[in-house]
Amino acid sequence: MLAGSCCAASAYLLSQFSFPSISNSGPSQLRQSEIRPSHSGIARAVGFGVLYCALDEKTIVNCFGGFEGFPLELPSLPAGQLFSNPHSTMALPLECRAESDEEEEAWLWGQIQAEARRDAESEPALASYLYSTILSHSSLQRSLSFHLGNKLCSSTLLSTLLYDLFLNAFSSDASLRAAVVADLRAARVRDPACVSFSHCLLNYKGFLACQAHRVAHKLWNQQRRPLALALHSRISDVFSVDIHPAARIGKGILFDHATGVVIGETATIGNNCSILHHVTLGGTGKVGGDRHPKVGDGVLIGAGATILGNVKIGDGAKIGAGSVVLIDVPPRTTAVGNPARLVGGKEKPAKNEDVPGESMDHTSFISEWSDYII
Repeated sequence: MLAGSCCAASAYLLSQFSFPSISNSGPSQLRQSEIRPSHSGIARAVGFGVLYCALDEKTIVNCFGGFEGFPLELPSLPAGQLFSNPHSTMALPLECRAESDEEEEAWLWGQIQAEARRDAESEPALASYLYSTILSHSSLQRSLSFHLGNKLCSSTLLSTLLYDLFLNAFSSDASLRAAVVADLRAARVRDPACVSFSHCLLNYKGFLACQAHRVAHKLWNQQRRPLALALHSRISDVFSVDIHPAARIGKGILFDHATGVVIGETATIGNNCSILHHVTLGGTGKVGGDRHPKVGDGVLIGAGATILGNVKIGDGAKIGAGSVVLIDVPPRTTAVGNPARLVGGKEKPAKNEDVPGESMDHTSFISEWSDYII
């Protein structure tokens, strides 16, 4: 009776969800460590290509072959937290890593679709919206292209033109797709307000502005500069994020809140950085050419910080909120104030033990910086 009920339930779940193409080969007996669970109630077997569905927190159903009958504790994944290896910047849940960017993208797209179906069922008012933006599309790149096209279109810059523009860019460049996945993971792991991947995809203007900028940057490098500048203008109008299309940005980037972010033409940002709202990476106004900041990997830049000129912000550095930085900041140090100074002093500055761009620790320097008392 239980097996029959489980098979019926698995058939229903399969009818309700769209999954990546996978094979039904390989062993059916899996260890708990070989299951990659998601907070949406779907688990995919790592390495075997066999899909399992969770009927509840204890019961796993093989969607292609009936009841497996072993317990699995599905972890709760609250906003801003994933089960990840603290020593790996892009760790998957339960410390499982995808074997390729394509596999990771497929896994993430399955998560997003499952989340969208869950939300459509719990909030029918959003069903049509979720269908048009996520559930009607066959891939993450198509969904993102459709959403960006509708967000950035105007009466004279049509959504259909933008959809084709974005889709061609994402389809032809695997590095762009990998950056999209890394940015989604960055938001989900680092932002306590991020309740799901689909929430980030649909609603995080920092994420959307960054992906649109990546396409504008690609157009800029292809010498299609009038189109790149037109797209840059629409990004600024719609998202209040002003990133020159020539600026180079790594992957695993979190623009948290994003309102008022300004990044100049010759600025560069490394991988796994987190940047808060009203941050300016600008020039001094005195020189031309290469005149904007160079931000390393794993950097955290607090809200309202201003960094001016062709200065270097070292890997793992932290810039405190409201700081004005005019000179180089060494790796793994913290700069705070106006004008900014190094915590611990210039000669022996205190070193950050973690990666600030990933830990999102904004205030640990306070006790070392001053006798801060309210």
